Amino acid sequence: MTNLEKYINAFAEGLDIKPEQTAGLEYQAIPEWDSVGHMNLIASIEDTFDIMMDTDDIIDLSSFEKGKEILKKYDIEI
Repeated sequence: MTNLEKYINAFAEGLDIKPEQTAGLEYQAIPEWDSVGHMNLIASIEDTFDIMMDTDDIIDLSSFEKGKEILKKYDIEI
């Protein structure tokens, strides 16, 4: 499984949505991505890639695309 596939799955699992819904997704664009969903998403990403995200990165993760940028800081290429 590629890092992109892992990332898509982490997003889908964290927000309890279908993988097809992840592309182009932004914070609060769907009911599932509220503040509670955001913390579930962070936990899912951290578990998937075995990282601990900084508070600033958790706050900055505002879209599917932004998450890819943030993961680069942790040496994870999507």
